[in-house]
Amino acid sequence: MDGEVPLRERLVDAGVELVLSEGTASVGLREIARRAGVSHGAPRRYFPTHQALLSAIARKGFEELGARSAAATAGTAVPRDELAALARVYVTYALERRGMFELMFRHDLLDSGKQRATPDGPRLREATLPMFQRLTELVARCRGQALESSAAVTAAALWANLHGIAQLLSWGSLQLALGNGGSDSHDRLIEAALDAHLGPMAS
Repeated sequence: MDGEVPLRERLVDAGVELVLSEGTASVGLREIARRAGVSHGAPRRYFPTHQALLSAIARKGFEELGARSAAATAGTAVPRDELAALARVYVTYALERRGMFELMFRHDLLDSGKQRATPDGPRLREATLPMFQRLTELVARCRGQALESSAAVTAAALWANLHGIAQLLSWGSLQLALGNGGSDSHDRLIEAALDAHLGPMAS
């Protein structure tokens, strides 16, 4: 018989598989219960609302993105190089995990205040903060500044730029506008975004 933690993880994992294979529109409590091999009422023991379950699934996406980012930047000592690596991971993740990426940034799920029905429930908004704080630290280091509001604003603008690149690439809009579909355009777009917000690298 499953204990509480394993069953909860099984439900979340089933939801992750469903998001990746069929998209966010297909994620329902009954289908997740069926895939996890439990009764359709079982998810309610752990997730009082559909939103709470979706939030837990999306948090898995942030965990995976964080793991990919850590692996990509391991041993990187130059702030600009680390920013470029993080940016490539972000855009690549968005293209490879489109359903999950969409779920991770659902505004209704990012409102943590609506998720307090369970004391240990996921706080999805907070899951975005480590990523943004890391961006801000790296922007400050690239500029040789202490952490301050201007670094945070630049980091936010860079994040928005990267998110837009990821979305427009996933829709095929940038490939059409640029007249190419090659993956090399991803790196050029990322470098252009870094140059726009941090200035070009010294030659």
